[in-house]
Amino acid sequence: MAFVRRKGKTYFLVHNVRRRGKVQQLHLARLGQRPRITDDVVRTVSRKHPFLDLDWSHLREQVSSRVEVFDVRSPYVQNLVHSLRNLNLDLADLSPPLLVLADRANSSRELVTQLRLLRSILDIKLDQLERTEPDSALGGRKFR
Repeated sequence: MAFVRRKGKTYFLVHNVRRRGKVQQLHLARLGQRPRITDDVVRTVSRKHPFLDLDWSHLREQVSSRVEVFDVRSPYVQNLVHSLRNLNLDLADLSPPLLVLADRANSSRELVTQLRLLRSILDIKLDQLERTEPDSALGGRKFR
């Protein structure tokens, strides 16, 4: 039976196997600091371990049912803020005319699609923050 295991700050998808009377853990996939079982993970594990019959819906449910309470001082949140700052700087440096010139295999179209997805996710998260945060913590500010 496969399950998600945390080792240090990283999550892994593992499966117990018995070899010569001893149980050993077979590492199927590295899921990162925030576990997600994507279609890519399913394909990769299925390709590498074709004889394992895994209940992917149960594993996805197990991962998604985790309740995470984030401390703003936690390393995860600090890393997220750092990544957002870097993303803002990268997006500010992005030059649309250069994207059109360098368009190979519709890469600029994919970038536009991802940017639109990012915008919609940001709109949803900003709405959620405006509804849940007390006005005193925000100093009466709106996020838009």
